[in-house]
Amino acid sequence: MPAGESLAPSPFDQFKVWMAEAEAAEPNDPNAMVVATATPDGRPSLRAILLKGVDERGFVFYTNKESRKGGELAVNARVALLFHWKSLRRQIRIEGVVEHVTDAEADAYYASRPRISRLGAWASTQSRPLAQRTILEERLAEMEARYPDEIPRPSYWSGYRVLPETFEFWQDMPYRLHDRTVYRCSAAGTWDQSKLFP
Repeated sequence: MPAGESLAPSPFDQFKVWMAEAEAAEPNDPNAMVVATATPDGRPSLRAILLKGVDERGFVFYTNKESRKGGELAVNARVALLFHWKSLRRQIRIEGVVEHVTDAEADAYYASRPRISRLGAWASTQSRPLAQRTILEERLAEMEARYPDEIPRPSYWSGYRVLPETFEFWQDMPYRLHDRTVYRCSAAGTWDQSKLFP
């Protein structure tokens, strides 16, 4: 991005432009994002997961709601996302709150997953201690026997939609004079765009 180039009026439109360029350039998982959550007393945690949907409503990911992140989101809905594309020398930071996706959305995405991944959602008590890997493999075999045909979505497995309040688009520039563009959602629901010093 040349110095001083303006970005799209909508952060969602700008995200789509950068994501398309990442999909063309990144060899693995251009939709990987770091998701940061926090406990009620402010203890942060983060992990890399995959973005599974984006539109004007927000950014969607799926997980076990009884995992650590699910537990933290149940008591503190504030979340931050980070997309980092090293080869493009870009990152996007997003901050907002989460809401649950609908059951229909969760069912549709769950049904699209490979069979072994659907069985894994039943076999894994995500984020809980695992004494040895053979236990997971045994549980997976049990689930395979239990569900030889259709595999229903577990009630504890669903998705979250991040409703953005702010975006920051960061582009590496020579001599660390990086370009930083911030979008903030106004009370009227429009997006105000401004720049930050690098």
